[in-house]
Amino acid sequence: MSVKVATIMQIIEELAPKNLAYDWDNIGLIVGSPKEELERILVSLDVNEQVVDEAIANGVGMIICHHPLIFKPISNIRWDNNLGVILKKLVQNEINLYAAHTNLDLCKNGVNQILFEKLGLEDGQILKVEKAEKLLKLVVFVPMSHVEHVKMSMGNAGAGWIGGYSHCVFGTQGIGSFKPLEGTNPYLGSTGEIEDVEEMRLETIVPEKILKTVLKSVLKEHPYEEVAYDIYPLANSGDKYGLGLAGRYDIPIAKNEFLEMVKERLQAPVLKVAGIIPEKIQKVGVCGGSGGSIISNAAFTGIQVFITGDISYHQAQEAESLGICVIDAGHGTTEKLVVPYFANNLKSKLDVQKRKVEVMISKVNSEPWTFL
Repeated sequence: MSVKVATIMQIIEELAPKNLAYDWDNIGLIVGSPKEELERILVSLDVNEQVVDEAIANGVGMIICHHPLIFKPISNIRWDNNLGVILKKLVQNEINLYAAHTNLDLCKNGVNQILFEKLGLEDGQILKVEKAEKLLKLVVFVPMSHVEHVKMSMGNAGAGWIGGYSHCVFGTQGIGSFKPLEGTNPYLGSTGEIEDVEEMRLETIVPEKILKTVLKSVLKEHPYEEVAYDIYPLANSGDKYGLGLAGRYDIPIAKNEFLEMVKERLQAPVLKVAGIIPEKIQKVGVCGGSGGSIISNAAFTGIQVFITGDISYHQAQEAESLGICVIDAGHGTTEKLVVPYFANNLKSKLDVQKRKVEVMISKVNSEPWTFL
């Protein structure tokens, strides 16, 4: 049974919300249409001609990649350059292309979390917070007959979740007054007469991203024609998202054992190291892809070793000056781990919806470097 691209997009954006991406990033549907239907998906780190050929050979209707094919606006599409050839093949074979890039870097269970877990680290904390979930206070005035119904509707829709607690609501009892005007059909009271009603003021916390869903649920359970509710912005924030994670091992690991473990678990052909590697390693930070810009953040958390990719000459010198050891395992090496994990999550979501869609993992190795 085929599924629309729009459905796949919705699932992807649940796993890696678009609002987490940086403004400069080009994420989302790059080629294709949300209205298209497909039966097979290919998940890859990159999109090159070999990946597109792989998709064509397997009858794939959509490629989901991490690195966007197009970053900046293009002024032409020509068959005599690689980008033009790739775009031509995608369009001619009606293959949709979707990119989840920095939103997949920053999201929960994204690139950094998978890298963190792969290395067996615990007690993760974000190295550089980039975004925080906006929280709102929703206040609804409810007649006593429907207080429990509305309270449950709030919690069931995702409001009032604080740490390990759900359905957190505060209620204050009072008197609500109103006069139904001509043409109304009031749940309580009579047209043209002032009515005083015993009501409960229910207030709860709501992440901004689910406000519409919560309101829809509340209005469905509330008996009034016109529901009185207020929405207040809050200074406190919810979940935080950012670059990199710092963690630790319960028992320190010897230097040589640690280096072998990193190479084995990341399948890294080589490790570039700047700074002095401690004899015993317990506190480690990671950042998939390019983490050179947050070396100072990493150092200030007190970690001993920082594992990332794309470290420049001057960034390596910065690490040395800050007294932190940096291991450059490679951009692709530190990110490719997320591909099978993301594919499995996508497949699980589709299975829950009873969508018979095949999700494939690309077999193409897009690593450009050869190590001699």
